[in-house]
Amino acid sequence: MKKITTLLLLCCLFTAPALYAQLISLPDGGVNQKSWTGQRLGVTDIAIHWNAPGVKGREGKIWGSQVAHYDFVDIGFGTAKASPWRAGANECTTMEFSTDVTINGKPLAAGKYGFFIALYPDSCTLIFNRNPHGWGAYFYQPEDDVLRVTVRQQKDQPQSREWLAYTFSNPTAESVEVALEWERWRIPFTVGVDLKATTVASIRRQLSGAMGFDPPSMQAAAQWCLTNDVNLEEALVWAERTTNPQLGGVQTFAALSTKAGLERKLGRTADADKTMAAALEVATVFDLHGYGRRLIGEKKYREALTVFQKNYDKHAGAWPTHVGLARGHSAAGNLKQALEHAEAALKQAPDEVNRKSLESMVQTLKEGKAIAQ
Repeated sequence: MKKITTLLLLCCLFTAPALYAQLISLPDGGVNQKSWTGQRLGVTDIAIHWNAPGVKGREGKIWGSQVAHYDFVDIGFGTAKASPWRAGANECTTMEFSTDVTINGKPLAAGKYGFFIALYPDSCTLIFNRNPHGWGAYFYQPEDDVLRVTVRQQKDQPQSREWLAYTFSNPTAESVEVALEWERWRIPFTVGVDLKATTVASIRRQLSGAMGFDPPSMQAAAQWCLTNDVNLEEALVWAERTTNPQLGGVQTFAALSTKAGLERKLGRTADADKTMAAALEVATVFDLHGYGRRLIGEKKYREALTVFQKNYDKHAGAWPTHVGLARGHSAAGNLKQALEHAEAALKQAPDEVNRKSLESMVQTLKEGKAIAQ
């Protein structure tokens, strides 16, 4: 019995450290809040992780104190003798960008960074450091700084924020404002991206895998390049693969019209005309209707009317070919013919939404006005 008891005791002694080692995540009692946020900008993912301290009755005593110290100071532990503020609490605050970005116009390569701020009474220096694994700023090394950017903080915000937060605001296609907000301070900066360059790079990566064998994916990539007038030569290669039956492609109106658009932009007019003619032959009634409306949007009224007439002839006056001719004749200034087709279309209206739209169109034309395109 004594031997068994001794054996059990030894087992407990040897296994206890392993049991404790598994307790790597425990509540912190509300001292700080482990936090994260993120946003996608174009194809760029932005991720921020931080530990959020609370004001906890210290309003007016945060900035320039031991809580969030000014300048670079010796914080009394670790190897660093001159540390900036860690822009949070506990572990190092980190920011990660999936593509190259700019910070207030200054370039920063894709990657994950430790984020620090050197605070001053009327300015702040944002610091992106290549070591994202440190605890706070105790082991901060300035030689690992990748980028420093000076900004001005916004003081005396009308509402005090209890827990430190990072926020996103004022998004555009190529930028978003990021801000550290705590107590009554707000420290903003702008993250920017080269939308065209990052999107093309993302498309290439995606098409290097299974999507590179998927015609709809290649067509979508080619169409994006056409719409954004970028990377046209490579986009045409994708469009040709999309429409090549030997490579699994299908000659749909969408694929062929994308190819024709790229050829036209590259100055290959004869090729573009030939490809577009092929596209029109395989187009559905709705394909042709949409194409005609697109031509009106480009103010190519004669070409639009030709397409609407082709649609009417090819599909024997089926819905919505009368609608197209009403729009085409109206854009060309032929209001009498436009009214005739609008009234014919009204009789074919497939639902209440289209019926009301056509009633309005007929009324406008009867008043001698062109319809809105």
